[in-house]
Amino acid sequence: MAKLAKALLKLLKVLGIVVAVLFVVYFWNLDQKVLGWAYKQVNTMFDRKKVDLVF
Repeated sequence: MAKLAKALLKLLKVLGIVVAVLFVVYFWNLDQKVLGWAYKQVNTMFDRKKVDLVF
């Protein structure tokens, strides 16, 4: 029974940490900030690329 209690306690700790991290990401809008940074990096890569215009 003690092993089951320890496993449940560990599971609750992990779930608590996951919920806390997700709340911080949501609260500070970090997902949008990371995506904005990623879009900027992708755009700078493709803006430097020469375009072959074939008519």
